[in-house]
Amino acid sequence: MSTYPEIDFLYLNEEDMVKAGVRNMPACIDAMEEVLRCMSVGDFVMAGANHYSHGSKLSFPTTSPFPNMPLGVGEDRRFMAMPAYIGGEFDHAGMKWYGSNMENKKKGLPRSILMVMINDKDTGAPEALMSANLESAYRTGAVSGAGLRYLARKDSKVAGLYGPGVIGKTTFEAMMDACPEIEVVKVKGRSQRGIDSFTAYVNELFPKVKVEVVDSLEAMVRDTDVMAFCGTSGHDLSKYPKVEKEWVKKGATLACPGGVEFDADYLAKDCRLVVETMGLYEAWAEEFPYPTYGEVTMVGTKFMDMVHEGKITKADITDVGKIIEGKQKGRQNDDEIIVYSVGGMPVEDVAWGTVCLRNARKLGIGTSLHLWDKPILY
Repeated sequence: MSTYPEIDFLYLNEEDMVKAGVRNMPACIDAMEEVLRCMSVGDFVMAGANHYSHGSKLSFPTTSPFPNMPLGVGEDRRFMAMPAYIGGEFDHAGMKWYGSNMENKKKGLPRSILMVMINDKDTGAPEALMSANLESAYRTGAVSGAGLRYLARKDSKVAGLYGPGVIGKTTFEAMMDACPEIEVVKVKGRSQRGIDSFTAYVNELFPKVKVEVVDSLEAMVRDTDVMAFCGTSGHDLSKYPKVEKEWVKKGATLACPGGVEFDADYLAKDCRLVVETMGLYEAWAEEFPYPTYGEVTMVGTKFMDMVHEGKITKADITDVGKIIEGKQKGRQNDDEIIVYSVGGMPVEDVAWGTVCLRNARKLGIGTSLHLWDKPILY
């Protein structure tokens, strides 16, 4: 902790974050439950007029007269700033900041390189700067897990995963926490490398679970109890995986942190629609006017488009934070089909970053960096 006006803060690299417990999925799911509960009662602030904004995106033009200007011609070419304050047991402000470029993979880098800053809520002084690729991946999986604890059938035996990348791995890890009786996971991926990496991951963490590679989306969905759609999606809805009504068994739960398409009438008439927090989708609907789905890849924005079209009302969309808080029911019967949209929010990064920071302090992990003895100008 800093002694003012002198300020020191902690730097945590990726190895430090692992030692601080960033990969502790059950603890991360517990933290995300508390985040969603805090949001349900209003104990948080994010950007935007309604305090629910996902963040601010810096995107690039497709052409420019300036030779050094980055061009937005590749997939997912952007920078993103995501500030937030989260209350409850966390009680910290902070921000996730990252650059993203699919071309990174040609250099042996992840698509996005992420950092999180944790700040004192009153002074704004930095408390920690941390590597956040693992932090972000685990909190994303954990938000799916927090919902699945309340939405998925506990006797689920067969899982399905579309998109076996980083988020697919952490989401399946969270799925196993919520549904520990899973015996088989059917996986559909675009590359053999991704499928092999996911298979090795599951074999290491869950050796009793059988990995079954399937060659079609239909094969993944049919007779599957709980599934997750984690594929990277652009803005072309025609390229999204399309789930047909007749494929989905009664009682199935579909978690959607990635893009996935459904027939609107099927969603309206046959499914229970759930989002992690309603305000996020209202903010997206304001920022990206109708039709929002496609501009934003989370299927919850399709729910909002359906509200705009008069197919459903906002009351037909369940906020999982209300379920966690006990104000709404989770799964209501064994036959209910539930589609759960997971959007991702900076409050989650600040919360899990705060937990990791506290663990690091207890364990004496990280590198102390000196900001100043006292500010030269103030």
